[in-house]
Parts: sequence; C-alpha cells; structure tokens
Amino acid sequence: MNDRLKALADAGVSIWLDDLSRERIESGNLAQLVAESGVVGVTTNPSIFASALAKGEKYEPQVKELKESGADIATTVFEITTTDVQNGCDIMMPVYEASGGFDGRVSLEVDPDLARDTDGTIKLAHRLWERVSRPNLMIKIPATLEGLPAITAAIAEGISVNVTLIFSLERYRGVMDAYLSGLEQAAEAGRDLSTIHSVASFFVSRVDTEVDKRLPEDSPLRGTAALANARLAFEAYEDMFGSDRFEALKAKGANPQRPLWASTGVKDPNLPDTLYVSELVVDGTVNTMPEKTLEAFADHGEVIGDRVHNTYEESRDAFAALEREGISYDEVVRLLEDEGLDKFEASWNELLETVQAELDKA
Repeated sequence: MNDRLKALADAGVSIWLDDLSRERIESGNLAQLVAESGVVGVTTNPSIFASALAKGEKYEPQVKELKESGADIATTVFEITTTDVQNGCDIMMPVYEASGGFDGRVSLEVDPDLARDTDGTIKLAHRLWERVSRPNLMIKIPATLEGLPAITAAIAEGISVNVTLIFSLERYRGVMDAYLSGLEQAAEAGRDLSTIHSVASFFVSRVDTEVDKRLPEDSPLRGTAALANARLAFEAYEDMFGSDRFEALKAKGANPQRPLWASTGVKDPNLPDTLYVSELVVDGTVNTMPEKTLEAFADHGEVIGDRVHNTYEESRDAFAALEREGISYDEVVRLLEDEGLDKFEASWNELLETVQAELDKA
C-alpha cells in the first residue's frame, strides 16, 4: 500500500473513491485500488455514470438486452446503475466485513428530480435498497428540507444513508437530528441499531469557489472559507454525538453518523491540489476523492497530524473576517445548495441523454 495513503488511513481517515464504472469493476482496477491505495469505499452520482457510459463499451451488451426486452429509458438507467453498484458492493464486501460495517460501502443516489419530493425519495430509496440487496449499500439522499424527513424514514427502516449536498452548518445540524430521529424510531420498532450506518457528506471546494470569486485576487482570505466551514462542521458533529441523546442510542448499539468530506478536488490552481485532504485530517472521518486527487495525495500528499481540533476559534475568526468584507455566509450556502441541486439535475439529464443515445445505437 502507498505510504502516503497508508499514513492518511492510519490517522483515522477512510479513503473513498468518488468514481465507479463497469470498466473499473471488470478490469480489476477497483480491487487493485483497494489493495494498493487503501480505498475502502466508493461513491457515485449521475455524472459519473454518464461519463462511464459515454466512454466505455462494457455497457453495450446490457443496453442491447434491455432494449430487446422493451425497457424504457428509466428502466434502463435503473438496471445499469444498480448492476454496477451491486458488483461494486461485492468487490468491497471483504472491507465491509473486516471493518464491522463502517467501510466497504458503495453509495447510490436517488434521482435528483426527487430532491424536493419527500415521499418520492422514500419510495425510491426502498426500491434501490431492495434491488441492490447488499448490506454495504448506502442510499444517497440530498440534504434539502424535504430530504430530512426522508433520511429519518430510511434510517428508521434500517436503510443505511449517505446524506449528500450539505453546505451549511445549520442544515448539517438538521441532518444529524434527522439521523438520530431515525435511530430512535428504529429502536422503537425493535431493529438492530448496530447494522444501520450513515455518513454526512459535507461539500468543501465549492465553498471556496463561490467565496473566493467575491474577494480580491491578493486577499489573504482566499482559500480559507471551505476549511473553516468543514472544521466547524466537525465541532458540531462532536457536540451532537457527544450528547446524552446519542449516548442513549449508543448504549443500544447505534453508530455515529461520520462526517464525509466531499467535493475535495481543488478547483483553484493557486491552491495546493491536496489541500482539502491534508488540511482536514481528523480521526473518524471519510474523505471521498476523485481519482486525480487520490493520485496527487499518493504522490506528494502529507499527513501533518490532526488538522481539525484546536482550529474552531480560528475558523470562526475567518468567517468574521469574511463578513467584514461584505460576504454573507447565509447567502453563500443558500446559493450553493440551489446551484448544487441544479448541477445534480443537469447531471441526471446528461445521464438520461447518454442512455437514450446508447439505446438508439443498440
């Protein structure tokens, strides 16, 4: 295993890959990344699937078979994505078993057009969970206001959830509350809480992208907002999962909902390309990386100890300085959530168009 990635794992950070394709599965590449790069989880989204479909020929036999059976585009997307995730889960199963269920996870997203539809999200989460039928699956549910009760409902039914698209500290607290509410309902129903897992995907780089474009090129505040936001999110995590409320659930076997640093590929060429990995090292977290970031860290990333504890006051100071520059935190995170939903919707449409093209070709 690569020494730099091993140091990251030894510091308590679970390395998840933000990519999945049939080519990666069938070529043995995913298994190789598990063995040599310490990858212990996989996340997916519609854009990833669209890219995989457009680039590879591995999907042609299944697409042809589905077309011959009379499958429509929605059925084709459902079958293609769940097949890849099912096979990914099988590759990650040894990691899942060795980690007691914490890692070895593969995440599959509900349709983005359900982001404002609580009941629709709940129904699709059940359908995906039953179709993949693997204990190491996680259903990705966006952290919209409408998504919060869907998170509670899924957890209450014993479905493990990856909550995605979290930008604000306030919404993150709502996500953690939704998780605990689901655990409480699961406990009342007599479920085994130890089998229920969740991560909360706190988006990082997009915060800097939005904030930094509002700052002068030479501002010392550039590149500070995203790290401050994530670090204060970890403080909120410690508060919630150190509470009496969680301790009561923990006594019944419940697991904490681990923070997951998402969107960790650095967009600004003036910032170090491993910034959102090395500067967010803290035990008990997940960092899901695109392959480019994973390779960069393997090549020159550094683990310089815990970079989150003892940074909370410094992080609050960073936001105070941004407010003095006229940058509103509430406005930024609200905009990012709206844009995030728009991007998910665009990715979903891209996937539908790609699948339609493959069906036409078949």
